[in-house]
Amino acid sequence: MSQQPPDRSTPARPARPDASMSLLNNVMDHSLDEGYVEASARRKADGSAGLPRTLKSKLGLAAGLVVAALVVTLGAAEARVSAPVVAKEREELIDRINAETRAADTLESDVDELRRDVSERQRKALEQHGGDQGELVALLSGATPVEGPGVKLVVDDAKNTDQGGGGPRESSGFADTGRVRDRDMQRVVNGLWESGAEAIAINGQRLTALSAIRAAGDAILVDNRPLVPPYTVLAVGDRKNLAAAFRDSADGQYLNALKESFDIRTTLTDQGKVRLPAAPSLIVRTAEPKAAGSDAAESGKGTS
Repeated sequence: MSQQPPDRSTPARPARPDASMSLLNNVMDHSLDEGYVEASARRKADGSAGLPRTLKSKLGLAAGLVVAALVVTLGAAEARVSAPVVAKEREELIDRINAETRAADTLESDVDELRRDVSERQRKALEQHGGDQGELVALLSGATPVEGPGVKLVVDDAKNTDQGGGGPRESSGFADTGRVRDRDMQRVVNGLWESGAEAIAINGQRLTALSAIRAAGDAILVDNRPLVPPYTVLAVGDRKNLAAAFRDSADGQYLNALKESFDIRTTLTDQGKVRLPAAPSLIVRTAEPKAAGSDAAESGKGTS
């Protein structure tokens, strides 16, 4: 049996290019899940699709604005109602603060008055019970003001020295920064005492045998009271001999070295009359009774 040759007159149909991508074609053709399609169809059939989305958004925005306006209006109304109360409470608080401030000022004034009274009584006690040396005790303790001839010594920092910098004033040597230091003033005062000064004051602060000259940061303290340059030192004594003795002393030479080497400014002048105040406060350290039968007790030393 012979085989028939194939019919070459009808060409074979070509295969589709995407025949092997049936899954992707299905996904592209059915992008929306069938359940969603059915639900959308039901909503359309029931007429429950509601208002258009844009209209719903506008209505929601309008409702939000209304609520916000209502909240702001209520807040403003409440603030308007409570404003007088707040203002009244503020005025009452200010009145209380002012009253307490006046009371504190009154108490401070009373304390200062009591301090002055105590100091005055201590000075009188030193004068009355000092015996034959009552005036000398009062002078040395700084219990009374002093007036008489003397010298005026002004010590100041170098001209171009910055007052706000340069480090602390404590030093064991020369004022190498061009600034007067506490140790410099200590040597000046000790030199004046050694040269014959009977009483000394720095910038109006009376010194006694127990006065302290120290430094705190950039400030020089005399008995814990800060001073600012220039430092004016007044000393009561024989003005001619006192000035000459101080210039020739080791401390006077030290001050002259500061002037020549570090431009510390100093001036020393004779004064026909200088007045020194009394020490701000005194404390009686010791007291010894006189011999039996004496009417008064002898008061000892005092300090500022």
